[in-house]
Amino acid sequence: MIFMNGFHPFHILSYSPAPIMTSFSVFIQVIFLVNWFSSGKLSFLMFSTILTVLCLFMWWRDVVRESLFQGSHTLRVVKGLQMGMVLFIISEVMFFFSLFFALFFYALNPDVYSLGGMFPPLGINVVGWSGVPFLNSILLLSSGASITWAHYEILSGCKDSSLKAILLTVVLGMVFLMVQVMEYKECSFTLADSVFGSLFFTMTGLHGLHVFIGVSFIVVVMIRLKMNHMSELHHFGFEAAAWYWHFVDVVWLLLYICLYWWLS
Repeated sequence: MIFMNGFHPFHILSYSPAPIMTSFSVFIQVIFLVNWFSSGKLSFLMFSTILTVLCLFMWWRDVVRESLFQGSHTLRVVKGLQMGMVLFIISEVMFFFSLFFALFFYALNPDVYSLGGMFPPLGINVVGWSGVPFLNSILLLSSGASITWAHYEILSGCKDSSLKAILLTVVLGMVFLMVQVMEYKECSFTLADSVFGSLFFTMTGLHGLHVFIGVSFIVVVMIRLKMNHMSELHHFGFEAAAWYWHFVDVVWLLLYICLYWWLS
């Protein structure tokens, strides 16, 4: 396609050290994560995590500048960013699919030697569906409704109302995490208690990590909205955070149905 006077709607990226630096920092973080598993030393893992966060901050700061000050995010570019976010969420779906596959594999075919022919194994008191998990479901579904409210207010041009809705979403997400930690403390089994314990803490823990990432994502969006970085016509950063948050909601519903209600 030929454009007049050399102008085109695409964004030609300039050279940046952020991708390679982020790759190396994540690689170092994985190494220190394994070291933490084997030695119990948390200091190196914390250092690598801070390094990764700084690299990501530098990278996303440049993306914000390209959108806000340079005007590089045209409609064509935004469509590409939307497709990238969709593909990222699909990759997360595949990640959780593998965990659900493992859950159903052991639940429908319990091993006689390691599970005693039943799942959950005899002697493990599973967490009931009507207590803390039900409260967490209400919290997370309410946060999904509040972030939808925030999106509606942004489209309507009501900045103050959208900030209140986003703040409510953040509060509900943080309360969810606190309640999840309380549930872990009161659990009668641990990560080392058979395959069920490993799957339970892996699935709920990774979901909790995604909730924490989503809350951080929404906090950044709230700060940017407060600084007038978004409008009713240009707010893809918020849309990406909302899509991610709805994905977290759906995963929790599946966890609640399969891990708490079905197995209890």
